[in-house]
Amino acid sequence: MHEYEIKRQKNHAEETRRKDYCYAHIPGYKDLDTSISTISVEFEIERLGGNGQSMDVLRQKLANISARKKALLREAGLPEDYLEPIYDCPDCRDTGYIGNQKCHCFTQRSIQLLYAQSNLQLLTKQNNFSLLSDRFYGGDNLVSFKKAENFSKSFVKNFDKDYQNIIFCGTVGTGKTFLSICIAKELLDTGHSVIYYSSTDLFRKLSDYSFSQGKRQELENLCKYLYNCELLIIDDLGTELTNSFVINQLFTILNERDLRHNSTIVSTNHNINELQNRYQDRVFSRIMSHFEMYKLQCDDIRLQLARK
Repeated sequence: MHEYEIKRQKNHAEETRRKDYCYAHIPGYKDLDTSISTISVEFEIERLGGNGQSMDVLRQKLANISARKKALLREAGLPEDYLEPIYDCPDCRDTGYIGNQKCHCFTQRSIQLLYAQSNLQLLTKQNNFSLLSDRFYGGDNLVSFKKAENFSKSFVKNFDKDYQNIIFCGTVGTGKTFLSICIAKELLDTGHSVIYYSSTDLFRKLSDYSFSQGKRQELENLCKYLYNCELLIIDDLGTELTNSFVINQLFTILNERDLRHNSTIVSTNHNINELQNRYQDRVFSRIMSHFEMYKLQCDDIRLQLARK
């Protein structure tokens, strides 16, 4: 909304500049502008006195003045609408709303801001459902992949009415991150708030803010985003240096999001036993009881592509 206020101020300044230019460089234009208010006032006075002319007469006078003004603008080499109100978006007139509904420009700008906050602007260009392929999988691995793909699309379709969480497990390069970002792109494009972090970056940032003097506000802001965004993606869980701080932070994030019914997607290279050993029972039980788990297996896709 602050951006819309800036737009209105900018356009109003340009309107004023154009009017001042016309008044200074087009003889008679200012007089015509002034005559509009004079005629209108005289008409109202006569109407109140019972001697007024018909409204049609007033409309004709105003139409004549408007035609003369346009003629003066043309003669000066300017377009007829040179002094019309200026809007970046004529549909909402730079208010962001049409009636009680958000304008398309407001929705699009919201999506742009969401992408900027999500850390996904570059990743979504090469990771989306239109580029998803099953050619790297075969046999039982293909069956598992198709189940994960179908659930991912269902997850997006039912996002606004069903609270669900996903954990993608599998070895390196099997498409876990790809699927996560496919989901993120679909939701971002429909105006949902998504935040993506690699596990290493997330817990490093939480640690820096928690143990650095003067970072309390940054920590509070980060936690607010982590707890309240509609979808949080934690990629490559288990690549971080795991300690009691990380375990407590992970539990808090998952618990706070569960209380708010905000969905989470986790990807990890670890299997079930490794997750349990690494993150202790309270985190492990929360993952197992609140997440749909999908295991992806194939030869490293990045290596397959590199060989080709």
